[in-house]
Amino acid sequence: MKAKIILLLFFLFSVSGFAQNLTVSGVVTNSEDNMPVPGVNVIVKGTSRGVSTDFDGNYTIQVNRGEILEFSSVGLKTVSITIGDQKTINVSMVTDIATLDEVVVVGYGTAKKRDLTGSIVSIKGDEVADKPATNPIASIQGKVAGLSVVNSGQVGQAPDIRIRGTSSRYDVGPLFVIDGIFADNIDFVNPNDIESIEVLKDASSLAVFGVRGANGVIIITTKTAKKGEFKVNFNSSIGVKNIVGAPDLADATLFRELYDEQLVNEGAAPFSHYDKFTGNTNWVERISNKSAFIQTSNLSIQNATEKNKLSFGLGYRMEEGLIKDEELQRITFNLNNEYNLTDNFKMGLTINGLQDKLPNTGSFSSSLNATPIVDPIHFDARPEFNGLYNQLPAQIGGPQIGNPLLVAEVTKNKSIPQRYRFVGSMFAEIDFLKDFNFKATIYGDYNNFRSRSYTPIVPIYVSETDEIDNFNGNQLTRVNQSSSTVFNFQQDYILSFAKEYGKHDINAVAGFTTTQFASESISGSVQHDPGSSAGIIPDNQRFWYLNVFPYGDPSTRTSNSSQSERATSSFLSRAIYNYDSKYLLNMSYRRDATSQLSPENRAQDFWSIGAGWVATQEDFMDNIKGLSYLKIKGSTGVLGNQALPGGTNYPYYPGVSQGATAVFGNEVIPGFVQKFEENPNLQWETVRMWETGFESRWFANRLMLNANYYNRKTENLLVFVDTGVQTFFDNFGEIENKGLEFEMSWDGEINDDFSYSIGGNLTTIDNKVLSTFEDAPIFANGTASRTVTGQPIGSFYGYIVDGLYQSNADIASLPPSRLGAYAPGDFKFRDVNDDGEITPADRTLIGNPTPDFTYGFYANLKYKNVSLNIDFQGVYGNEIYRNWGNGNSFAQFNFRTDLQDRWNGSGSSNWEPRLFSTNYNRLPSTYMIEDGSYIRIRNIQLNYSINSNILEKLKIQQLKLYANVQNLFTWTKASGFTPEAGGSPTSFGVDGGGYPIPVISTLGLSLTF
Repeated sequence: MKAKIILLLFFLFSVSGFAQNLTVSGVVTNSEDNMPVPGVNVIVKGTSRGVSTDFDGNYTIQVNRGEILEFSSVGLKTVSITIGDQKTINVSMVTDIATLDEVVVVGYGTAKKRDLTGSIVSIKGDEVADKPATNPIASIQGKVAGLSVVNSGQVGQAPDIRIRGTSSRYDVGPLFVIDGIFADNIDFVNPNDIESIEVLKDASSLAVFGVRGANGVIIITTKTAKKGEFKVNFNSSIGVKNIVGAPDLADATLFRELYDEQLVNEGAAPFSHYDKFTGNTNWVERISNKSAFIQTSNLSIQNATEKNKLSFGLGYRMEEGLIKDEELQRITFNLNNEYNLTDNFKMGLTINGLQDKLPNTGSFSSSLNATPIVDPIHFDARPEFNGLYNQLPAQIGGPQIGNPLLVAEVTKNKSIPQRYRFVGSMFAEIDFLKDFNFKATIYGDYNNFRSRSYTPIVPIYVSETDEIDNFNGNQLTRVNQSSSTVFNFQQDYILSFAKEYGKHDINAVAGFTTTQFASESISGSVQHDPGSSAGIIPDNQRFWYLNVFPYGDPSTRTSNSSQSERATSSFLSRAIYNYDSKYLLNMSYRRDATSQLSPENRAQDFWSIGAGWVATQEDFMDNIKGLSYLKIKGSTGVLGNQALPGGTNYPYYPGVSQGATAVFGNEVIPGFVQKFEENPNLQWETVRMWETGFESRWFANRLMLNANYYNRKTENLLVFVDTGVQTFFDNFGEIENKGLEFEMSWDGEINDDFSYSIGGNLTTIDNKVLSTFEDAPIFANGTASRTVTGQPIGSFYGYIVDGLYQSNADIASLPPSRLGAYAPGDFKFRDVNDDGEITPADRTLIGNPTPDFTYGFYANLKYKNVSLNIDFQGVYGNEIYRNWGNGNSFAQFNFRTDLQDRWNGSGSSNWEPRLFSTNYNRLPSTYMIEDGSYIRIRNIQLNYSINSNILEKLKIQQLKLYANVQNLFTWTKASGFTPEAGGSPTSFGVDGGGYPIPVISTLGLSLTF
């Protein structure tokens, strides 16, 4: 018996050995050009045996008869071949163009990406879900060509977002569309609930949004369940934030040296209180929250049956700020529910909710200005003085700054700001006549902000007089209370038609939509009655109300309110057509009517047309080696911009304001005047834009290369004019933005275990003001920013510094200055107009806050279950205006350490001026201009996915662990916390020294059941 078994096993082993003794070889080529394809994975299906093709596409592998060989590579369709008696198997692989057939979200519907003639960039929600930013757009900085994102390190602060430059005077932010509803921000959206983000940039994709589309549109689609899916996901992360790159400021020793020299130069008496101020305080460090904590947790559930799709998300976030006692607590929830009542009729609803306990945010600017010779806390043997905060010297910034630590620890935290927001929709949708669909949707957006604050009486020690005073001289406690509510109501009624017949493919929509906006706010304050026996209002939140009986003094109670309403109604249509997948045509039209303009100009028309040619569908393109796909496209159109200056709701209906009073007998009658003159011809701004470009795929779809040229001109700028005699709104002025956009990526595989992708984008921006109202320059208050014909918007205006006067002889040999008193060691301003003297006429363009180009690039590496992602981002060619540390205030502040190299004698310096409190050196000049170019390691993330074989035993679909570091290092020449500086459309790129961009380090996990 044993012998038979042994013989049987020997036979089976021999057959097996014979079956495996088969060597198969061949060449893998690309079907498009018959060129060999290196790096193709040749795997025996169901095993770990495999090889890769060499540079010439060759492979050799040992196989068994009956096994299946799989040939796979990025960008190519997988080929499977069952092994028979073949010894040579040559394979021709076909390009996989599934990504070109990707469906993207466009205005009022979806479309195949390959059918579009515009510029739409789609980003998957996974790109932002595990990043440590409250605002999801902050996480795609540097990832989209044409999209400028200037982040703020301040907790909860939205980034400054601009698409293809600055094109208006009052508002340049894009329109956000979240699950169909229009919004001005997306603070209420949890990044973990996002399915996709679409960035729309050109006329072809934007015209359907009419007057709201000129600044670009960002469409957010939240997650819905997939048919037949039940999935539970939990993810959580913890991390810390730290300040890097703090400005270099004088310590106590250097401050005394520089201040003493300045007093001598000014002929002033020496500072007489150094004996009372003996500290050496780094105020930035003292108010900083070192290793500020950040924690997020999110739970989502998706379940879909034949009839119902349900998705639910719940998120919690706690984030500390970089200044002590700043903290954001946020709870979000998302609900998507869709129910099929019949095969062709369904209904659904979407709800996004937010509750915020907002931080009491502060600024680092006072810590840059405060003198270092003061200790924050006074230590004294006398108990009544010991432990009090110190007041800064009256001679050295005390009245202007205050004690930064006191502000951070006491006064800043006497406020309770909260926000509640609910954004939802309900829809009904029916398919009929096979190719038609009608969808009716109503949306609501309720946004409420409320705050209660308390002004305490804070004793502070005054060293010069050895006395106790009240901080800011405040003698009374006060309570402030406010509430503001904004409500948006929107209705969409959209008819869609989609049909393919023969070589024709059409996707069309037509619809009617309305929006209604209403806002109201109320605020008030009350002080305590110093003569009342009740005393001061207690420092306890339960008493921080206007009706704070018995502490409040009714005679001091004040109140104020405001409210506004407006509405729009619109007709819209769009058609997307392709013939034989070669020739593309996109057309859009929208007519917007508004309650804010005169009846004569209430409605305006907007349109676009785009065309495209998929050249690779032509037979004569078959012989172009390496080219997988090429689409040449272009579009043009007219859009609108309804941007208004802050606080203005009715540019045609001026309202009234209080004017002079009149006396009739013993009665004083207040007078009222119209705020501004009516202009019946007033219209919204008109934006004309066009672009042309191409999209291409190369080398079996591995290489993507896209390029666009865009031109956007804003005409009939909406401006508020104040001539000193008249005030009115008018349409006048033009701004142009034009440039190039490039995108490139490469996807590759080394073998079945190791894959990689690299890519990047670059955008050039040429911004110019073509005209302004009567060619009058527009100055931004408090900065050197100016908008004037022929120059970029918000450009910096001032004097060019050609060094320092080194001697009186030097002064005598150069054109005289009419700008004020000056001496050796002061700035030598250039005589720009060559009139032989220095006057205000010599001011000129000294800097441009708009970069020459912005860029970003990345590298993704994956080896088995481990992946590494690295993102870089930067800008080049812009200037920033340093508005701190310049001595640009008559108050005495701290010195930058650069002033160690100040002028203190002939030849000692030719850039840092002498120490002298003179207005001459404070004039806006190139001394305040710094290079705003930078490159930053924006994000590094290491991921590890637990082996699926282990997870199956635990009934877990996926478990990913990750470590993320954001803003690891920035290469910059700027001297402030960060070279990033946002701002208003006419004043941006100004560094006020306010807040740094932190390094954020997080650890997290994502668990899916």
